[in-house]
Amino acid sequence: MAAEIKGHRGLEEMTNRPKCSFTALVLTGAIAAVWSTAVAAEETVSWQLDVQPILQARCVQCHKPGGQGQEASGLDLTSYAGLMKGTQHGPIVVPGDTLSSNLLVLIEGRADPKVRMPHGQRPLLKQQIEIIRLWVKQGAKDN
Repeated sequence: MAAEIKGHRGLEEMTNRPKCSFTALVLTGAIAAVWSTAVAAEETVSWQLDVQPILQARCVQCHKPGGQGQEASGLDLTSYAGLMKGTQHGPIVVPGDTLSSNLLVLIEGRADPKVRMPHGQRPLLKQQIEIIRLWVKQGAKDN
């Protein structure tokens, strides 16, 4: 038994091999995770299914006809047309431009804290802001 069969690997040789397959598996998993996150981030955001419910729950109580926010600014958030019309000072959403869209400036707190929206309430959740940001980035479509 001292002589090994030619072409047969010994147990020692098999256990001392580099763990390339495990490393490749871990790397493949990491790449897949990053790729799936990027794909998820680029899902189409819907005005009707994603954005309007956030505005309805957190903004419309003030920004509706006769509401304090609508009276002060002219912004009516009860419809897509009202949002896109903007305020008495101009548009609040610039489709495709997240930096210039004043809606994002106000909800992210990039403006004076006195005008952060929703006014006098807890800020929107980060996830809610991200949904609105992605919708604006994708062109702020009435979908």
